[in-house]
Amino acid sequence: MTDNATTQMTDAPAAKAPAGKKLSPRARIATGAVALALLGAGTFGAVSATAAPAQTTAATTAAATTVDEGLTRTSTHLTLGAATRAARAAVDAAKKGGHAVSVAVVDRNGDTIVELRGDGAGPQSYESAARKGFTAVSWNAPTSELVKRLEQAPTLKDIPGTLFLAGGTPVQAEGAPIAGIGVAGAPSGALDEQYAKAGADALGK
Repeated sequence: MTDNATTQMTDAPAAKAPAGKKLSPRARIATGAVALALLGAGTFGAVSATAAPAQTTAATTAAATTVDEGLTRTSTHLTLGAATRAARAAVDAAKKGGHAVSVAVVDRNGDTIVELRGDGAGPQSYESAARKGFTAVSWNAPTSELVKRLEQAPTLKDIPGTLFLAGGTPVQAEGAPIAGIGVAGAPSGALDEQYAKAGADALGK
């Protein structure tokens, strides 16, 4: 009895592999199968988590509304290259005249496309040029002519972003304004507008 009991107690721990002992080939295969199963479950979860945003994006795209052609309008804009050419021509014309100016070319909405500041141009000329360009394209007229309108409507000068001083000229395409060129920094508004016109003329060549 004592011998049998001792044998049973000794045999029970033998089922557990002692620490540091290598696993048998069969045990290693079983362990690898469990690891693969866990890895597969993790990968599936990752794929499922990634798939959710894709479904959300598809739903968002499907919810977009398409309007009829009759509700849209195509507008014409100067290219960056054309705007740069006009600005460069205005700066060069001013330089030939012995003046340092700032030149701004704005689009139909009054947003600046290109602005160049000549060497030595005053700091105040930078903003003034942009505002002259905006004013010219807004009313589709040279700012020297718009100055005269202030006599009949003096509150025009209170419109934000405008500057009713000579030096701005509009650029047209098919009879409609598409851009404005503003120049500031010369000794007079007449000269500013002369240089702005030189920039506009460069687009017609």
